[in-house]
Amino acid sequence: MPLPRSVEFGQGSLALNKAFHAGFSGNHDERLDAAFERFLARLDYRCGGIRRMQHDAPAGAAALLTIQVAGPGQAVQGVDEDESYKLNVTAQQATLTAATDVGAMRGFETFLQLVSMQDGACRLPAVAIDDAPRFRWRGLLVDVVRHFEPVDEVERTVDAMAIAKLNVFHWHLSDDEGFRAESKKFPKLTETASGGQFYTQEQMREVVAYARARGIRVLPEFDMPGHSTSEVLAYSEIGSGEDLKDLHLVYDGPRAELDPSNEKTYKFIDAFVGEMAEIFPDEYYHIGGDETEGKAWLANPRIKAFMDKKGFKTTAELQTYFNQRLLPILAKHHKKVVGWDEILTPGLPKDIMIQSWRGVESLSTGATQGYTGILSAPYYLDAQKTSEQMFLDDVIPADSKLTPDQQKLILGGEICMWAEQLNPVTIDSRIWPRSMAIAERFWSPQSDRDVPDMYRRLRVASLELEEVGLHHFFGPKMLRRSLAGSADPEGLDTLAAVIEPISFGDREDAQHTDSYTSLNRLVDAVVADPPARREIADEVDAVINGHGSDRAAAAMSLRRGFESWQAAGPHLQVLCQRSGRLADAADRVRQFGQLANVGLEALAYMEAHTTPPAGWADQQVAIITDAQKPSALVKFVFLPDLEKLVKAVSAH
Repeated sequence: MPLPRSVEFGQGSLALNKAFHAGFSGNHDERLDAAFERFLARLDYRCGGIRRMQHDAPAGAAALLTIQVAGPGQAVQGVDEDESYKLNVTAQQATLTAATDVGAMRGFETFLQLVSMQDGACRLPAVAIDDAPRFRWRGLLVDVVRHFEPVDEVERTVDAMAIAKLNVFHWHLSDDEGFRAESKKFPKLTETASGGQFYTQEQMREVVAYARARGIRVLPEFDMPGHSTSEVLAYSEIGSGEDLKDLHLVYDGPRAELDPSNEKTYKFIDAFVGEMAEIFPDEYYHIGGDETEGKAWLANPRIKAFMDKKGFKTTAELQTYFNQRLLPILAKHHKKVVGWDEILTPGLPKDIMIQSWRGVESLSTGATQGYTGILSAPYYLDAQKTSEQMFLDDVIPADSKLTPDQQKLILGGEICMWAEQLNPVTIDSRIWPRSMAIAERFWSPQSDRDVPDMYRRLRVASLELEEVGLHHFFGPKMLRRSLAGSADPEGLDTLAAVIEPISFGDREDAQHTDSYTSLNRLVDAVVADPPARREIADEVDAVINGHGSDRAAAAMSLRRGFESWQAAGPHLQVLCQRSGRLADAADRVRQFGQLANVGLEALAYMEAHTTPPAGWADQQVAIITDAQKPSALVKFVFLPDLEKLVKAVSAH
């Protein structure tokens, strides 16, 4: 996962546990050597004995795995880096060939995913894989402003991206709520506007090197002219007259904007971009550009006079002027501009790139005008959508009206993880494993739309993510132990398995999170799209439409689940009474027990082949409807299927 573009299985399998030895045929550099060592370490973890066999292999020993790479690739990885590879496995040996280091790294990941323990040995199936990505730009945006993430968490995210074959780490480093990048030319950016939480220049270089070692580019984002409250707080002379006293910690607080009429603003940007260009070598530089309201511009007599002099009727025209001034500055530092939808205005050259948070239609509009672009709108993780929904949302839908040449301008997509409602404990479980499904959409052929198979592979891939240190299992479990005050929060685990967080917008409406919000409640201890959602759906379908042993097994599994919900109820009620952090979950706990009764009664009627009394179905549907109402910032994931079961019973 992601699914390769071409897979042909052969006969037999290759066993790795007998005199394993791997080596290169031809040239290889230090970057590839380091990637090879990481590959061997993970293979050793999976199989055991691999590194010892590799070490003990005599000189000239025949290689069980041969790696052939034509060359290292670009000195600074770019959009056009060749990531293709071929992996051929027979019962006797395996060969991995690639044009570049990055292609070989992608092949290492596929090799590891094919390994399984069978008949007492680690084996790979005989297979011929010819693989390359569908899209050149496959990114993950991580916001470290609203809640800061330490370097080890950032690097852990990069490790997971490598498994998913993502290739752009979009580092959102500035916004209204803080500035997270050290500037030696403008030290007040972090002295005044970071709250003491920022990355030193040495740390940023470390992350760039860490990502490059894994075939991943780093795209920095420094927002301008809007979302610039932190910059204006530090250097008021480039602001638009806003009176700022403190760091903007409340997410809906007043915003400041850079002054497009002031030459000092452009001198500041020139110096700052030049400084950051020495740290971030990628050819692209993200300027944000979104949600610039321009209220301060209109309220400032000097800026309003500037607009009148230039003949600008709207703040959008003033922002276009700002962007036109910005482009030669970035070009001077050998950077191309990336910005959100709002920068797409007449008068800007075609070498800017649009990142669309508005959707496919907006992205297509840019392509028809000759602009390159990437799509993010369907891939906002804080919307808490299922893996299935995001997997099926294509960057270029099958019914797209774009011409083939216009489609080539759409380079790919980016997953977005905004940080208003996450912290270092919860970030892994908010990003992973759902991002694996989106990464497959970016890499694999458009025809890859088999949802059940995607989920089957996602379960396995999720375990592989844990091998590189991700806490997507551990983080929520740790929070549940804290909530329960117990090392074994069995009842809370039972509830958590069948609920998920509500969306970002719904949570903001109900809770109004900010930098001071304690993210330690039930909603933070559960994950979006838990496996139980599909498991229950499949079991209900088997009970209604299945036959024989399959139907009986599904009914037994459902019954055990409903009984476990019942058993958890009394303990959960005690926890809600005892803990202030769980007090708001009391209604959900009550509903949990009621829904268990609904399920058990439905199964009893179905298995007894009897018709429920008049009004029974309406009573059960009323209970299900009540459980659909907002409560505790979480929602049950199985309600449609439970209602389907009730209606099937009443229809018999």
